[in-house]
Order: sequence, then C-alpha cells, then structure tokens
Amino acid sequence: MDAFLNSTALVAFSEIGDKTQLLALILAARYHKSIPIIWGIFIATVANHALAAGVGHFVSGLALTTYMPWIVAIAFIALGLWILIPDKMDDDEAPKKDYGPFLTTLIAFFLAEMGDKTQVATVFLGAKYETAFAWVVLGTTFGMMLANVPAVLFGDKVLKVVPMKIVRYVASGLFIAIGLYSFWQIFRSL
Repeated sequence: MDAFLNSTALVAFSEIGDKTQLLALILAARYHKSIPIIWGIFIATVANHALAAGVGHFVSGLALTTYMPWIVAIAFIALGLWILIPDKMDDDEAPKKDYGPFLTTLIAFFLAEMGDKTQVATVFLGAKYETAFAWVVLGTTFGMMLANVPAVLFGDKVLKVVPMKIVRYVASGLFIAIGLYSFWQIFRSL
C-alpha cells in the first residue's frame, strides 16, 4: 500500500502545471466532451506508466542493485529540481489531426508522457518498489487522474484558483525530501 500512496502523491503533485495537464486543458476547450477525454487520459496513462514501471522493475533486477538506492535517491532529487521548471505546451506538440476526442486524447497523452517527468518518476518508483509493480502503476495512474480530471472538468477555472507556483514548490519539496530520506536510509544501513 506504501507503493500506491507514494506513487499517487508524487505523480499528482508533479503533474500540476505539467505539459500533459496543459494538454488536458486544450483538449477540454477544443472538444467540450469530458468523458471521452477522461477515458483517453486513463487508458494512455495506464499503458504508458505500465511500460515505465516495467522498465524500472527491469533495471532494478540488473546487477545494479548495489547502486540502485543511490540512483533512486539522486533521481528523486533531480526530479524535484526539474519540477521547478514550468512546462509549456509547444505549438508542435498540440494535436494536428482530428480523430475525435477519445482517440486524439489517447494518442496525444501517450506521446506527451514519453520522457515526461511523471513517466521518469514512474520508472524510478518501479525500481524502488520492484515487488509492487501493480501498486505503482495503479498509484501513478490515480495520481494522473487526480491532477487531470479537474483540468478537464473545470478547465480555466482551475488555473484561476490553484496557485501553480506554490503547488510546484510543494511538489518539488516532496520529491527532494524523498531523495534526502533515501540518502538517510542508505547512510544508516552502511
């Protein structure tokens, strides 16, 4: 359950202001059909994060087990610092061809998540909780839905209420704290 809760919290906070959340806002404004967009986000996230957690699980099984705690700790701190850099949606990333709200969302979200900080976080969560693959995927997916469903349902109203700068700092602090806590555990076990 620890893997689920940590995965949910980390991804939900890191998704605030992320390009995929901006994509959710754009798609909601474009189609005005929230249910197909939400399903597209859900299915794209499950597929993408299952792949990412699988990579993390695979990497944790390599001969890197001695170094894995160090790599994970450094990665969490790096992700915490990365969150401080606000994302913006580039014109090149906006969907060009119209396949309808569900398919457009599914394709756009899956591709936008590639190499994104939430996908990278999922890789490291998959490595950290190598025996809890399903809980990591469920948690990261739930975190994505917690952050993106309000963006789809309430669109611009969310941006007026949520102070992105503060949320970004809190999310950054959470990632850095987990990285520092991981270092503390490493040094404690030496």
